[in-house]
Amino acid sequence: MYLGDATWPEAGDHLAEESLAVVPVGSTEQHGPHLPLSTDHVIAEGLARAAADRADLLCTPTVNIGVSPHHRQFHGTMSVDAPVFRDYMESLSRSLVYQGIDRIVYVNAHGGNVEHLREVGRRLHEDDAAYAVEWMWDESIPELVDDCFDQNGPHAGPKETSMVWHIADLVREGELEAARDGGLRDIESAGVTRNGARLFYDSIENADNGAFGDPTDASAEKGERLFEAACEQLIELCTWLDAQPWETLGPRDHVRERSEER
Repeated sequence: MYLGDATWPEAGDHLAEESLAVVPVGSTEQHGPHLPLSTDHVIAEGLARAAADRADLLCTPTVNIGVSPHHRQFHGTMSVDAPVFRDYMESLSRSLVYQGIDRIVYVNAHGGNVEHLREVGRRLHEDDAAYAVEWMWDESIPELVDDCFDQNGPHAGPKETSMVWHIADLVREGELEAARDGGLRDIESAGVTRNGARLFYDSIENADNGAFGDPTDASAEKGERLFEAACEQLIELCTWLDAQPWETLGPRDHVRERSEER
């Protein structure tokens, strides 16, 4: 069930039977000259809604803007400060807890959100409110991603291009070569780290047009393969999480009980 399309009585009927919700989370940021600013939230929502439809899960509306200060130099990028994002996501999650949800899967498609969503999950777990996990689609199918592309790239590369091509057909095909040639095609040889230290803060320091990898290797057919495999992984995760007894998910007691007499 997509919560945004339901009436409140319909939502109530579904919530009476459900303890798990999927929350798609993305960003609105540059993805090179060939992909829309909506890339991350298009992917997150596409996967979350497909999984919800196929497995009868509860899917919330999408969080479209995330933590993206490292793309700020490019037109149209929108971002919120990390503490604000964490507080917002925690508050949103607690509103689900109030409705009876105690398991949440953040269907995330933006790397800048990862650590903050995990922190929100830790907060909710710490006070026994909910068990919330961050899930990134490409991290669920790393072997397939590697098999599909020779030069993938972490951002605006062929994996994201293929996914958007399959989900929404928003790829600017005429800009694929420009994205490759004006960006950073091979990040492994770019010298972005030294002696274990990361040497950059913003995307523009490494790619003048904000693209990484070789998007000319992308296709809608590859996007469909990635989408179906990732969706299957998401459904398996949600099915497993929904079946776990709360006793195995909630916070554990301290290993030593403190004496009441001091």
